[in-house]
Amino acid sequence: MNTSLRPSCLLLTGSAIALAIALSGCGKKKVEEAPKVTASIACQAAGDDCKRFTLLHTNDHHGRFWQGSRGEYGMAARKTILDQIRKEVTEQGGETLLLSGGDINTGVPESDLQDAEPDFIGMNHLGYDAMAVGNHEFDNPSTVMDKQRGWSKFPWLSANIYRQVDGEWQRYFEPYKLFEVQGLKLAVVGLTTEHTAEIGNPEFVEDLKFTSAQAEAKDVLAELEEKHQPDLVFGLTHMGHYENGRHGSNAPGDVALAKSLKPGQVQAIIGGHSQLPVCMEGDTGEYVEDYGRDEPCKPDRQNGTWIMQAYEWGKFVGRADFEYYGGKLHLANYELVPVNTETKFGSYYPPHMLTPKDKETLELLRPYQRNGQLKLREQIGVAKADFIGKRKVVRYQATPLGMMIAHAQTQLPVPADFGIMNSGGIRATIKKGPIRYRDVLKVQPFSNSVTVTEMNGAELKKYLSRVALKTRGSGGFAHFSGIKMTVDCKAKDVDIRVVGDKPFKLTDKYRFTLPSYNAAGGNKYPKLKEKARDTGFIDADMLYQFIKKHDTLDPVNYDRAKDVRYINSRSSDGCGS
Repeated sequence: MNTSLRPSCLLLTGSAIALAIALSGCGKKKVEEAPKVTASIACQAAGDDCKRFTLLHTNDHHGRFWQGSRGEYGMAARKTILDQIRKEVTEQGGETLLLSGGDINTGVPESDLQDAEPDFIGMNHLGYDAMAVGNHEFDNPSTVMDKQRGWSKFPWLSANIYRQVDGEWQRYFEPYKLFEVQGLKLAVVGLTTEHTAEIGNPEFVEDLKFTSAQAEAKDVLAELEEKHQPDLVFGLTHMGHYENGRHGSNAPGDVALAKSLKPGQVQAIIGGHSQLPVCMEGDTGEYVEDYGRDEPCKPDRQNGTWIMQAYEWGKFVGRADFEYYGGKLHLANYELVPVNTETKFGSYYPPHMLTPKDKETLELLRPYQRNGQLKLREQIGVAKADFIGKRKVVRYQATPLGMMIAHAQTQLPVPADFGIMNSGGIRATIKKGPIRYRDVLKVQPFSNSVTVTEMNGAELKKYLSRVALKTRGSGGFAHFSGIKMTVDCKAKDVDIRVVGDKPFKLTDKYRFTLPSYNAAGGNKYPKLKEKARDTGFIDADMLYQFIKKHDTLDPVNYDRAKDVRYINSRSSDGCGS
């Protein structure tokens, strides 16, 4: 049977707006239900031969079981949207599957402090059918992972992760799951970035083997054909999407996977890891610039395979409406349905236009949110003196607080050589005495991810010749940890002497951490694009872990301002006045 995928019609509309209006009940005339997506003319002509189903998907949840302070995201609003779509699809005679691209763990303290129990309980309630295993599922010991798998009423899928059992390597997770949808046999194959072996916590991944996703995919596809003869095969991955397969220092992602297989051998890949809305500009293989909610979204198409990803944190629910007739699969409609998501300009819709939150889901998850809030009050350490975080101080000179944060962010499972922290991301003082998690959240309230970038010495010198010159008083003024250098403010150059504990060399390679905000160009830092890898760790969470580990902290131990010397400037504390 020919299972190549050729769209008969790609309806890219702003129906998410209609959905929001229908659910909010705003306006004089209440709309009872969103406009329905009708079958294509070709599908109608095929009659009973046309099978219709919808794949719904999210990825990189990272602990966002509860809505944000402005009502954004959250599983309760997501449940409302899922129920509405399922009702619509069922009324048209179709069926739905709900899939997750993984990384349920790590990102929000209320979730992290409870081993993500509310997130997995919430996923059960929302009706997830399967999830890919993400690299952040290995942020915890295997005992926690086993507990999470026990909570889950859906399979964790990954064909390329192995562990030893009685001296033999065996798959740790189910490689695939078979579903019957509209009389069709669907196989969903799970794959995980092989980079997990390098970016995961060595303590938790050292006894595991992460094999080539491309090689495993070919083996699993052969096994499926021999044993089950599925009508359709979908990939459910946590590998990342990179424009035209340019994965840089990351492991090969979904595009490379699609290109490694026979054309159309896998009908679609539902992915995660790179935390992007995969919305493409025509057939260029390049992203639409600055995608915003309610805008049309065309998923990527590589080697006869659709590739989809729904950004991160449950900001969107990806919706793919498929039609199967004449022995072929067709993508009739695709959209990213916003879950009370902000606009591209950072603004939010007024409360009366927000998607209502499902009451049953709120009641289910509220006790977890309350328990998490209580845990935020627990003491995690002690400050022997004030760590000053006042704007008029941290934006004008390197401080122990800024340098401690920069150092804390280097403490990844595989530590970076040095760290950079922008002063604009430091918002409060840690006062002398007990330190609580809520104090950490006041210092770093923006939930920026920590990125890690690798450069050779020559590239690093060029990069720092721009970053280290950010002037005093600006949010871009940088605090450094783990590097010694002289910054010539007049010549606009840097003389790097030591990185980590080794003499600097132009030919050596170095890894440094940086908030995701700056890696994307915030504070007019050079955009790092694919060079910067999002670790998935949140800045405040890394500072929390650092404080908890060290217990008692003294600002004197982090006063390394002399490591970075400024010359040809009015002030020895930095460039500018």
